[in-house]
Amino acid sequence: MIQFNLLPDVKLEYIRANRLKRLLISISILVAAACFAIAVLLFLAVNVVQKDNMNGLNKDIKATANTVKQTPDIDKIITIQNQLQSLPTLHSAKPAATRLFGYLSQVTPSNVTISNVSVDFTADTFTLTGQAADLFAVNTFVDTLKFTTYALASAGDTPKNAFSEVVLGGFATTDKDATYQITMKYDPVIFDNQNAVTLTVPKTVTTRSGSNQPSALFEQPTTKK
Repeated sequence: MIQFNLLPDVKLEYIRANRLKRLLISISILVAAACFAIAVLLFLAVNVVQKDNMNGLNKDIKATANTVKQTPDIDKIITIQNQLQSLPTLHSAKPAATRLFGYLSQVTPSNVTISNVSVDFTADTFTLTGQAADLFAVNTFVDTLKFTTYALASAGDTPKNAFSEVVLGGFATTDKDATYQITMKYDPVIFDNQNAVTLTVPKTVTTRSGSNQPSALFEQPTTKK
């Protein structure tokens, strides 16, 4: 079978060019339509959706603010919250009162007991009352307090007197024992909870901390008739 091409080559090229042109125009129209749709969506998102969202958030903020303002005693609640924020600072500044019993066991001779302890952490003063075997033991206790020193845990710290103005304010003796009242001041550093403190007691005094079988440190005062 024999076929004849009756269309010249120029006509064929023209037809192909028109077909390609129509294809490119169609693709361009589709791309342009897609870009236009994306632009419209972005415009709606920015100018409609986001505005509505911002308006809703503003309404929620105003409603919450009004609710907070209508809360009873809101000023007191806010003040308490501010006070809670200051607790860490107050905690670091408070004296380490738990060291008291350790200090007393270190400085109290084995033949002396304590019946009452009064500490003023504002005036940095001590008042001790109690009983001793005799008046000599009371004087030993007073001298021990006078010559007790302390040093911080940091290396090279110079020992300092832990107690000052130690005064035997009152005493009484009987055939069996003696009673006493001692007032003194202490260095606030020994109760500073930011520093580790070590007391040094004169070695000539036997205290409960150095005794193998220490006796009771605190004792009720003897009632005398």
